[in-house]
Amino acid sequence: MESFLGIDVGSGSVRAAIFDASGNRLGISVREIKQHRPKEDFVEQSSNDIWSNLCSAVKEAVAKSGVIPAHIKGIGFDATCSLVALDKNNKSVTVSPTGDNEWNVIMWMDHRATKEALEIDATGSEVLKYVGGKVSVEMELPKLLWLKRNMTESYKKTAKYFDLADFLVYKACGNDVRSVCTKVCKWSYLAHEKRWSIPLFENVGLQDLFENDKIGNKIADLGEKAGVLTKEAASEMGLFPGIAIAVGMIDAHAGGLGVLTDKPEETLALIGGTSSCHMAVSKEPIFVPGVWGPYWGAMLPGYWLSEGGQSATGALIDHVIRNSEVFASLKAEAEEKKISIYELLNKNVEKLRLEEGEPTKNFHLLDYFHGNRSPRADASLRGTVVGQSLNRTADEAARLYLAAIQSVAYGTRHIIEEMNRAGHKIKRIHMCGGGTKNTLFLKEHADITGCEIVLSKESEAVLLGSAILAASASGVYDSIFSAMKSMNGTLNSILPDKSRKTFHDKKYSVYLEMYKDQMKYKEIMEE
Repeated sequence: MESFLGIDVGSGSVRAAIFDASGNRLGISVREIKQHRPKEDFVEQSSNDIWSNLCSAVKEAVAKSGVIPAHIKGIGFDATCSLVALDKNNKSVTVSPTGDNEWNVIMWMDHRATKEALEIDATGSEVLKYVGGKVSVEMELPKLLWLKRNMTESYKKTAKYFDLADFLVYKACGNDVRSVCTKVCKWSYLAHEKRWSIPLFENVGLQDLFENDKIGNKIADLGEKAGVLTKEAASEMGLFPGIAIAVGMIDAHAGGLGVLTDKPEETLALIGGTSSCHMAVSKEPIFVPGVWGPYWGAMLPGYWLSEGGQSATGALIDHVIRNSEVFASLKAEAEEKKISIYELLNKNVEKLRLEEGEPTKNFHLLDYFHGNRSPRADASLRGTVVGQSLNRTADEAARLYLAAIQSVAYGTRHIIEEMNRAGHKIKRIHMCGGGTKNTLFLKEHADITGCEIVLSKESEAVLLGSAILAASASGVYDSIFSAMKSMNGTLNSILPDKSRKTFHDKKYSVYLEMYKDQMKYKEIMEE
């Protein structure tokens, strides 16, 4: 009768799901959430909008599950690593150039603070060793430095800055308990020594963040209980107060909890969506240039985490589809056949393969449309397409779509190679997220990386990861590991086609050369 509620806030939606103690999903609900783009590279959200839709999703998920609310023993939250600003009365503080207080969240994908990230890198701080050598514009310190310089009134007015997952925990239980996951990964907290690097904050003028508990001084390990559901939050969610609230987690890291089974040190957890994260754990710290970490205890207690990533994966594939000259006709055809546009494009790719063998033999794409998170660690990089024609046909759209999928997979191969070169021992990929619903996406990843692709029993692995946090925090399981053992499971796997190895080795060489070419062109234009 014991069940757990997992809540995931992604880039475009909030999802809630009920799981039983064996990891079976009993009910799920999804609500879209708003994004606001006031200027180029600015992406904002509203914590009020997120919370309102979250509560609606919870009510529907519980209703669908048939679970009696009294049987819900724990709630776990995960979210994107976005920055939330609240005043002393817990009201929204604007982070938007529009001045509208509704927009109080700087999204992870917001790139307004590129200059500030470079300045933090220039300090040579000790923390850089634990983020792959460079601070990402997607992390919180560059955003905070930008706010202090460019929105002084908002910065002064803000009483608390949260990572989004920590905000949700605070909203649910009223306790300001921050997660080791969010703090070590996005705020430069040195968890292995349980301290901040104060000189870094002083060097960039952010030492005032430690005043009046602005960024939280209680940092708890994963699997711990942050508090219990308040009467107010319970009323909004349609639940009973007193339910255990778990310490929160970043969404991709929750996906890692939801897919890993045995031999974690040989497994890459690949969590895909708008972007993708590549999680590898080790018992000893492994330093990989251009890869975030090693982070102590950020995903699995007792393990170091190396976190690679791609800034645009699902977003890139959707971009090339929607910008195709024949998008409207493809969409209409898919609707007429009652299939997704991805299924239609996959059929078109198969037709091309029958006619041409390898449709992208002389068609190449570099996937850096939104910069490169790993291992280049350069947000200024941009995408490249080589081999385009003037053809405005379904075949050309399928060719570009296939090239985008392959480029994403080459990016994953690049990350794995750099991780293994540094000391990791990755042999297989446990994958979750939207890409797992696409057979072409899975097959290309297997063939290009040479790794077995393992799919989990639960397709909504991120939500399951949050439920695992809830199960541990509730005391039903005595640790995250015992909860994972009982609630996780694998479904099937996809093996690489070795006959395509030579082709993909050559394509991968071109992929690497395209980066060199971009840097060469940049150098020419700067001379």
